[in-house]
Amino acid sequence: MKKRWVRLGAFAVIGLLIVAAALQITGLLPKIDPFGTSTVDRSQPAVLQAVRDLSQYHAAAGDYQVVVDIEKDVKWVPASIAGERTLFVAAGTVDAYIDFGPLVENSLTVSEDRRSVEVRLPEPRLAKPNLDHERSYVFGQERGLIDRLGALVSVPDQRQFHLAAEQRIAEAAQHSGLLERAKANTKSMLTGMLRALGFEVTFPAEPAT
Repeated sequence: MKKRWVRLGAFAVIGLLIVAAALQITGLLPKIDPFGTSTVDRSQPAVLQAVRDLSQYHAAAGDYQVVVDIEKDVKWVPASIAGERTLFVAAGTVDAYIDFGPLVENSLTVSEDRRSVEVRLPEPRLAKPNLDHERSYVFGQERGLIDRLGALVSVPDQRQFHLAAEQRIAEAAQHSGLLERAKANTKSMLTGMLRALGFEVTFPAEPAT
């Protein structure tokens, strides 16, 4: 008789755990961690692997924000069973720079009286978007039951959201006037520096597009 009550008690505890897990999955019960968790950071210090010399002048930077809306739909299956839709808010910056490394000898032409100099600038470029992880986050997420169960045993991969956000931010930077701003700022910097050395600065006229 005693063993019977022990078995019934064990089955009751297991049943309660299953019910609690189901309620957490469906969102009807807040997540509870009866055992408690702690985080220990045992990461090793960063090791310098290489040093590169840079010849880039970063002349302008743009701050951007985008909402990435990605939905994964499973054909012939209701969204409540399988599928996922995620709203990811991403914030990041893009630098516009001019690389002085490929300058050739005829990029700087000094007048005979050494009072003026003509500067031919390389075309400005855009650096890879740099996401601000402190301001980038999952704003909303809807998952089917199967996807919720899968999230309990594996860590969701958010790289696709980061890559999509970087692509959209790069496209926005390409059409936001950042390149033109970088070229104007570089001309202003070179003009001030060369005038301090006693030169008047000119830039050749750009061909009409």
